[in-house]
Amino acid sequence: MTTTTRTDTQPSGLHTADGHDLIRVQGARVNNLKDVSVEIPKRRLTVFTGVSGSGKSSLVFGTIAAESQRMINETYSAFVQGFMPTLSRPDVDVLEGLTTAIIVDQERMGANPRSTVGTATDANAMLRILFSRLGQPHIGSPNAYSFNIPTVKASGAITVERGNKTKAEKATFNRLGGMCPRCEGMGNVSDFDLTALYDDSKSLSGGALTIPGYSMDGWYGRIFSGAGFNMDKPINKFTKKELHDLLYKEPTKIKVEGINLTYEGIINKIQKSMLSKDVDSLQPHVRAFVERAITFTTCPDCGGTRLSQEALSSKIKGKNIADVCTMQITDLADWVRGLDEPSVAPLLAGLQHLLDSFAEIGLGYLSLDRPSGTLSGGEAQRTKMIRHLGSSLTDVTYVFDEPTIGLHPHDIQRMNSLLLQLRDKGNTVLVVEHKPESIAIADHIVDLGPGAGTGGGTVCFEGTVDGLRGSDTITGRHLDDRAQLKDAVRAASGALEIRGASTNNLKNVDVDIPLGVLCVLTGVAGSGKSSLIHGSVAKRDGVVVIDQTGIRGSRRSNPATYTGLLEPIRKAFAKANGVKPALFSSNSEGACPTCNGAGVIYTDLGVMATVETICEECDGKRFQAAVLEYTLGGRNIAEVLAMSVAEAEEFFEDGDASTPAAHKILDRLADVGLGYLTLGQPLTTLSGGERQRLKLAAQMADKGDVYILDEPTTGLHLADVQNLLGLLDRLVDSGKSVIVIEHHQAVMAHADWIIDLGPGAGHDGGRIVFEGSPGDLVAGRATLTGEHLAAYVGAS
Repeated sequence: MTTTTRTDTQPSGLHTADGHDLIRVQGARVNNLKDVSVEIPKRRLTVFTGVSGSGKSSLVFGTIAAESQRMINETYSAFVQGFMPTLSRPDVDVLEGLTTAIIVDQERMGANPRSTVGTATDANAMLRILFSRLGQPHIGSPNAYSFNIPTVKASGAITVERGNKTKAEKATFNRLGGMCPRCEGMGNVSDFDLTALYDDSKSLSGGALTIPGYSMDGWYGRIFSGAGFNMDKPINKFTKKELHDLLYKEPTKIKVEGINLTYEGIINKIQKSMLSKDVDSLQPHVRAFVERAITFTTCPDCGGTRLSQEALSSKIKGKNIADVCTMQITDLADWVRGLDEPSVAPLLAGLQHLLDSFAEIGLGYLSLDRPSGTLSGGEAQRTKMIRHLGSSLTDVTYVFDEPTIGLHPHDIQRMNSLLLQLRDKGNTVLVVEHKPESIAIADHIVDLGPGAGTGGGTVCFEGTVDGLRGSDTITGRHLDDRAQLKDAVRAASGALEIRGASTNNLKNVDVDIPLGVLCVLTGVAGSGKSSLIHGSVAKRDGVVVIDQTGIRGSRRSNPATYTGLLEPIRKAFAKANGVKPALFSSNSEGACPTCNGAGVIYTDLGVMATVETICEECDGKRFQAAVLEYTLGGRNIAEVLAMSVAEAEEFFEDGDASTPAAHKILDRLADVGLGYLTLGQPLTTLSGGERQRLKLAAQMADKGDVYILDEPTTGLHLADVQNLLGLLDRLVDSGKSVIVIEHHQAVMAHADWIIDLGPGAGHDGGRIVFEGSPGDLVAGRATLTGEHLAAYVGAS
């Protein structure tokens, strides 16, 4: 018998190719990972656990998924790669056994106001084909039913070549689109409040325009004077023509100081630059201006359906395409099931499967005309999952980022079975997760930690769920944590009255939300919680809403710039050294001239991937060498920005560096559990949970009486939920009212008052099914939430 040194010899009957059953990672150093090496079994469900900031996303998304995507991109020609996002190689020694990675993340779906649930999936395209085949009267191709395609008509001479002769012939061209011409397929028309655009008692040079960015000191001043406006004449003295030109003039070529420019009326310009984007994606000060200056009313021509009259006139079984898109998806699935038309049988089968997938994944309460920008992070992630449920792909790696976000305990079971279904088809499923119910179904666990930021980045445990439970890691110790109901609840100091709320699926809801207490809104996904809060409470005075929308910031933005912390730090440095504060900003005078304060230099290689190298001049510190000679308390500005929140809190507390304004902001950051973040860490590297807690820290300074938090446990480890509850208690004890939309049973158990919506989702919800203390909810067990909370707290 011959001996072999191979340790992975396969039993007889198995081919060598069957031996590749592991994804091997060796020496991963992305972000805070410290030379991490793991072996992940293929065709199994692996869950990655650990406190927020421990390095889970760095390992799963930043290393494994990123390298898989990069290697697939490299199989395309250099020309095609030029149109793809450029990905740099992750900092890792060895990555073996990778398969194609499909990433299903929580990024909100595009903030394009034209995008709906129907257009973001294939449902809308299928319905358009269906109506173009079966709709009566027949009006044209599928384009005739699309609210994103305008009707085009043209006539004129065309040149026709026949033989060696060319001759001009008259031709007309018609393309029927479904877009409503009045609102251009937006469903609403905008009306401008002119008093919010300008102060008519002032002249242009005197600062009449109150639109963000329209300063007369820069190019705008030159353009207006180049367009022939009298800059010193008050606007209320303008003639009708001058005022029309100021507001509505079509783009016109002008010459300013020898440079060719275009002048366009202010309102036309605003419509193109601000109104073509989703309001939520605008910068805060621009969004505030849009909300103040522009009112959106339903389009009178199409009634908000976005479609032309021709598209609305074509019907199947008495319903036009707008009617079916407004139906709840579960009802639409039943309607499609009732269509028996052999000529389009394959199309009906495909549409049926797609709609059933929505219901299967717990999104049956949505409608296809719902704007995709209004979906929560969890809803967006589950919408992206739909296209993979019926996929015939196997042996691929599916990567999920907390798929249970936004799910009621009742729905988590369904999500678990979907993850197992993907695994059982022969796929590798990698899940970053905190919920014990989802950790319990894992075949393999990788626990990262022990802490967050620089205190994390190592593998604390690898193995089974039972092994994790018995290990002495933070996750293992807290896996079976169960919050207890409070012995006594606070009494309300008043009430926020809501009467006749009917936003989305709410059915004329009357409810009093108690003030001065911790009030938790619960209910299955789609029961109407967000509709109640955003439709009836959010716009009131004194209400501060901290939701899950992403923080908008470039790679130059960091926690110090976002929270306003950099301002007192710069002033303290300037005062201590007798120089200007602008020197201590890497976006201003103090920036390293070689990299312009970015810390890295990007070398664009045309169609190849852009190479990112640390700036040799400043060694990645972002500042000029001269600026780094100025110190405060023995540290220079680059050293201060490299500190963690916890270190900086100590540094600015007393001694030479004592800065009360900075210390107050750092206190709030530590309060929300972000003590491990470094002050100069780019915002683009933060996880979803970290971003929300950063917003909470920034907005705790707002002069609000009522704080609304939308699922603040998102991205929080079991051990950190306790800290969050302490923070919510401190907010309430300081005299604030806190309203939390939440699915986490620990937060429910800790509430003073619970308002439960339901009983189901969509049109099966929208009613108040319980109001009272958590103890009463558990004792009654009359609702789904009550049953799950009773099981969670171990009530007999």
